[in-house]
Amino acid sequence: MRRSFLTMLLLLVFINSCSKEDVNHTGPNNNDTDNIDITLNQKATGASSHDLLSDDVFKSMIIEVVYVDGFEPSQNAINNFKSFLEARTFKPNGITIEKRAITSSGKTKYTIQDIIAIEEANRTKYNTNNQIAVWVFFVDGASHENTNNGVVLGTAYRNTSFVIFEETIQDLSNSAFEPNRSVLETTVITHEFGHILGLTNLGTDMVNTHEDTEHPKHCNVENCLMYWSAETGDGLSNLIGSSSAPQLDAQCIADLQANGGK
Repeated sequence: MRRSFLTMLLLLVFINSCSKEDVNHTGPNNNDTDNIDITLNQKATGASSHDLLSDDVFKSMIIEVVYVDGFEPSQNAINNFKSFLEARTFKPNGITIEKRAITSSGKTKYTIQDIIAIEEANRTKYNTNNQIAVWVFFVDGASHENTNNGVVLGTAYRNTSFVIFEETIQDLSNSAFEPNRSVLETTVITHEFGHILGLTNLGTDMVNTHEDTEHPKHCNVENCLMYWSAETGDGLSNLIGSSSAPQLDAQCIADLQANGGK
């Protein structure tokens, strides 16, 4: 009964999770960013795909992982994320991940505008001459986009920014009939970063047509990380008992390679 409820609850997770991914927002920033053009990190999702994938301009990458106290992602998921980056991007001077906690805003639900406001008040890493910076926020509370039919687990909303709804992930993982938490975290993190890398047809051109026409910006290969239901329905059912997250299929990898990646 619990498993049937979980499947029904999550049927529309992935549709909802990507509903805001191609929106470009700007706003105030309270950090000391003199001589840094922060607007370079405030473009549309997928706009920096080539810069993230290649070493043409940026020789290194820094990932600023910020989480609300009590909602730190598992270290295994962070290690998997770094391995994913190293496998797909050319950064000869290395990829660095820095983590830190912040206090909760006290909200129980968050809009993307709420997430943007938190980023702009707390982000400290921006692009420099040869290093590209990425912000990822692990938040308490739920997405304002949640409905009775589905929940949002993550959203990529700028060219170098995405949010993971960690409280929701924790609520839906680690019981006997639910996925392992680090596997679910890894799935959501790498899927959302896949959108930042321009997948599918979101800034990285397709070598061969494989965009799901019924679920735009997603791959039409069912076992691919970028398939629309990778985190829902059969996708989540397949994660139960699994020790690893879904992988990119050959067509998505070919797209990344054609755009300067590995």
